[in-house]
Amino acid sequence: MRGGLTEAGPPRVRGIFQAAITAMTVIAALGLFASACDTGGTGARDEGPAHADTAPGAVASTGASPAAAPTGALDRVEAVRLVKEDPAVSAEVKRELKPCVGEEYPVDVSYGDLTGGTDSDIVVNVLTCSDVVGVGSYVYRRTDGRYTNVFKAEEPPVYAEMDRGDLVVTKQVYEKGDPVSSPSGENVITYRWVSGRFVKEYSWHNDYSSVVGDEATPTPAGG
Repeated sequence: MRGGLTEAGPPRVRGIFQAAITAMTVIAALGLFASACDTGGTGARDEGPAHADTAPGAVASTGASPAAAPTGALDRVEAVRLVKEDPAVSAEVKRELKPCVGEEYPVDVSYGDLTGGTDSDIVVNVLTCSDVVGVGSYVYRRTDGRYTNVFKAEEPPVYAEMDRGDLVVTKQVYEKGDPVSSPSGENVITYRWVSGRFVKEYSWHNDYSSVVGDEATPTPAGG
């Protein structure tokens, strides 16, 4: 299942994340934040050197999969329950994980093959309701009917996604005075599952131009 996903390059990462923030802000102003919380997994987000840790900790499966979903997939409510019951998730993130409007939780959930298991792996990103900033990213692997937390990143603003079998984690970088919608750059780290854990493959830093329409300037960050 490692094919079919596009690679997250620097311009794509920048454009997706900043466009998502701008779109969410506009929608929230129109009083439609319920749909804004339902963003559905786009973009990759974390910082280097990463404060993302492999964090094994078994969490029980919480329900049946939707009819057309990948094997082992959870719906949004079940994914929220999985995170809330996970002892590896910090108390701060659990406090942030509350409905924005009604029963609409600010989470992105995606499925795919990251660890080579028989069931789909699950990536869950927890966002804030107010400004749609990622506060926690997690990968869950299903084994023998149980979900295990095999990766977490909880230093905001953070976002994770799957890219052709790799885990790509990106963190927006803000300098003093930067608004939420306009970070100065980003650090991106790519991980691959090796011998039962995620291992850093490489990383880079993108400096965003202050000129509207200019692309980010990638700078290798080692690894």
